[in-house]
Amino acid sequence: MYNSKITGLGFYVPENIVTNDDLSKLMDTNDEWIQERTGIKRRRWIPEDSDLTSATMGAKAARIAIERAGLTKDDIDFIVFATLSPDYYFPGCGVQIQDMLDMPTIGAIDIRNQCSGFVYALSTADQFIKTGMYKNILVIGSEYHSNGLDKSTRGRGVSVIFGDGAGACVLSRTEDNTKGILSSHLHSQGKYADKLIVKSPSIKHWIPEILASTEEDTSYYPYMDGTFVFKNAVVRFSEVIMEGLTANNLTAKDIDMFIPHQANLRISQFVQKKFALSDDQVYNNIMEYGNTTAASIIIALAEAHEKGKIKDNDLVVLAAFGSGFTWGSVIIRW
Repeated sequence: MYNSKITGLGFYVPENIVTNDDLSKLMDTNDEWIQERTGIKRRRWIPEDSDLTSATMGAKAARIAIERAGLTKDDIDFIVFATLSPDYYFPGCGVQIQDMLDMPTIGAIDIRNQCSGFVYALSTADQFIKTGMYKNILVIGSEYHSNGLDKSTRGRGVSVIFGDGAGACVLSRTEDNTKGILSSHLHSQGKYADKLIVKSPSIKHWIPEILASTEEDTSYYPYMDGTFVFKNAVVRFSEVIMEGLTANNLTAKDIDMFIPHQANLRISQFVQKKFALSDDQVYNNIMEYGNTTAASIIIALAEAHEKGKIKDNDLVVLAAFGSGFTWGSVIIRW
């Protein structure tokens, strides 16, 4: 059985920077309130007159990742695209990437696991490579949040958190079983699905109801029980990190770089303290980009690697928790 190794990384974020002070002009909020609760200082939002989408941002990140892997688009055997904000209700963004990059008629799937999306996508791609089915897989996480947020005071508890952006990696086959993805660990608990949710459109609120609606329908905006999500996140983060370490006969002292899903800086700091990790062992960029959901881990991983914070043979731990509830971890020997 083969191992899979990340051979190329890339990310793309819109140029438009939206600061906390900018948001205070749209809703009753301020920089201190947002930073105290989330750690976020600014985020990137796609301008209203832009033609950027989840798919086009994903394509930009993918081109960078493929080039850095030393490959061409014709070397890619399969596409896995993680997002909660696809360009269309269907089809998914994966097939758009196949077209945008002018690839051969390779397979493409979409992963809909929200904040855990990239961890699930990477784990899925890893299985295809381990079995020998594919040699090089393009894995993308991309989100276009800003066009679906309630930017009034009513929605400030959610809308100040999210940003737009995309990241991508090329996962390639290796015969060195000591390097690459050592293991992945995935979980879900659907009983809490309504704690972080966008309720519409749904099977009970579909085309007839949408066409008949004459009033503003808030079910299209994200809802989050922030306190409940936070309490569950810190527990599940810790559990799934330990699960991954234990499966590989490792301890927290073996971690060289921990990259958490960028949901809330307070969650990352809590986990960092619990595992006694230094600031140099944890990479956070939520301060600059906000929560980019399925894109957050891969953007952070690509940025950390660009800055030289990840070196050969480092043990890298990725972990995420989010809507569903879903959560997971991936243990990588770089």
